[in-house]
Amino acid sequence: MRVMGLDYGSKTVGVAVSDPLGLTAQGIETIERKEENKLRRTCARIEALIKEYGVEKIVLGFPKHMNNDIGERAEKTLEFRDMLTRRTGLEVIMWDERLTTVEAERTLIESSVRREDRKKYIDKIAAVFILQGYLDSLYIGSNTADTGC
Repeated sequence: MRVMGLDYGSKTVGVAVSDPLGLTAQGIETIERKEENKLRRTCARIEALIKEYGVEKIVLGFPKHMNNDIGERAEKTLEFRDMLTRRTGLEVIMWDERLTTVEAERTLIESSVRREDRKKYIDKIAAVFILQGYLDSLYIGSNTADTGC
């Protein structure tokens, strides 16, 4: 079963998908739009990628504040989740994305990606971190059997 990870921003959506076994996340693309509320093309592209990769579930990054409060960006993300659910019919899981952009930026710096080029990749890499965190939680959760120790 393939899972899609999304990093939803005001003008971009980073997209990642899992391998068919659901073990690893790979960055696919960054979908860009000119205005925040213009989502028709964004949703159409996501739907095309769902079909292309045979996605059965979506993990959407949930941008909570560090104190766990939900702000305006998180509210917009919840609205986007509802739209995705209606349009795709798939389950959309909200996943805490705090610090994923920071982690993505650090990864790009460590990979010697030039500052002016980082903007092209950061949302896609953040989507990978969101999805990989979710996939890892499934694996860890399924391997916590009592070993008798």
